[in-house]
Amino acid sequence: MKQGIHPEYFETDIQCACGNKMATRSTLKGIHVEICSACHPFYTGKQKLMDTAGRIEKFQRKYAKAKAQTKAPEETAAPS
Repeated sequence: MKQGIHPEYFETDIQCACGNKMATRSTLKGIHVEICSACHPFYTGKQKLMDTAGRIEKFQRKYAKAKAQTKAPEETAAPS
């Protein structure tokens, strides 16, 4: 390994906006984050799936048309 080209590696604390602190090692001293695994809705199980713009229904309508178009040629084909 070459000498003098690698950054310093420190023991540092990661501090979340919720107040949670974690110890780790990094090239940065004192890391501040907005959200961590202790307060993130996905990891805490508090996440709710919301369909505010009707995206699921829009997706289903869009692909129902495409599915109907692909079935139509199959049904009209003459049997062998």
